[in-house]
Amino acid sequence: MNLDNLTRYEKARIIGARALQISVGAPVLLKLKKEDYKALNYNPIEIAKKEFDEKIIPITIKRPSPQKINS
Repeated sequence: MNLDNLTRYEKARIIGARALQISVGAPVLLKLKKEDYKALNYNPIEIAKKEFDEKIIPITIKRPSPQKINS
């Protein structure tokens, strides 16, 4: 799914879920230096936002497809 077509709720859900993963010890997928971590205040939400912006976040959204209405 294209990350540009997400609703703000889907974006918030993805970033929140990834931030939770990072906060419990999941590896960060960005190549960041120590100074970059300091600039982000070691904040999992900010790291997840950066991953989202770089489009390397490992989470996908599955939307249900509309069903045909049989009359």
